[in-house]
Amino acid sequence: MNSTFEVRKALLSDKEKIFSLYKKVAILPEGIARNVKEITPEYIDHFMQNASVNGVEFVIENPHDDNELVAEIHSYKWGIEKFNHVFSELTIVVSPAYHGQGLGKLIFTHLLHYIETERRDILRVELAAQESNEKAIRFYKNLGFVQEGRFEKRIKTGDSTYEADIPMAWFNKNFGK
Repeated sequence: MNSTFEVRKALLSDKEKIFSLYKKVAILPEGIARNVKEITPEYIDHFMQNASVNGVEFVIENPHDDNELVAEIHSYKWGIEKFNHVFSELTIVVSPAYHGQGLGKLIFTHLLHYIETERRDILRVELAAQESNEKAIRFYKNLGFVQEGRFEKRIKTGDSTYEADIPMAWFNKNFGK
C-alpha cells in the first residue's frame, strides 16, 4: 500500500466529497446497503451530524487530488442511554478505483485504534454484512469482529429473493480503563 495515504477526521467541508464517494460506491452490488438513488444530501447530512455529535467519522483523501476522498468510515451511538456503550450504524466505503490497495484496512484499523485509545466509554462496535459478501465478512473477522447470528431474509436482493444480514461485533479491550 502507498504510504502517502493518511487518515484524518472528517470535516463539515468534506460533505460534497463524501456525497460523491458514496455515489461511486453505491453503484457496486457489493458496495453498501443503499442504492444510488438513496444516496442523497440528506442521507449524508444525517450520518455526518450523528457522527459529529455521538460518534466519529474518518476519511482518506486522494494524495494526488485534494478534491477527492477515496475512503470514509463512520459510527455513532444511537442516543439511547441503555446503549450508550455501543457504536452502531457503522459504514465503510472505499472508492472502486482504490480497491485492493489496503485502504479499507488502513481506515478501519485507525477507527478501532481511536476507540481503544480515545473512546474507552465504548465497549462494543456493531455492523452487519450481507451473507453473500464473504470477502467483507472475512475482512471483519480478521479485524477482530465476531459473528453474532443471522437476520434471515433481511436483505431484499431481487423481486422475490432475500438473503441474511450477518450481525457482527468488536469489543474494546480498553473499555472503562
